[in-house]
Amino acid sequence: MNIWLAIALTVVGCYAVKLLGLLVPAGVLERPLVQRLAALLPVALLAALTAQQTFAEGQQLVLDAKAAGLAAAGVAFLLRAPFLLIIGAAVVVTAGVRALG
Repeated sequence: MNIWLAIALTVVGCYAVKLLGLLVPAGVLERPLVQRLAALLPVALLAALTAQQTFAEGQQLVLDAKAAGLAAAGVAFLLRAPFLLIIGAAVVVTAGVRALG
């Protein structure tokens, strides 16, 4: 029963957030600060998700093959490699570290 209650509360919460977004006046959305924040927010959320998925294992900080793959992707990015090469470098380094360890 607790699971269904949690699902129902999540559904209501998501609907309320969507409704609040629709009720925001257009003048507020046209402000330069709001537009800059709206442009930067997805990048910040993606960076936080990447960091959490790469360096966290439950409640502990870990440095494993995922961190090595992310570092390889970062180096490839700094060298201005094409996107598929960046992903390929991350995959190869992650697989290599896992094979060695």
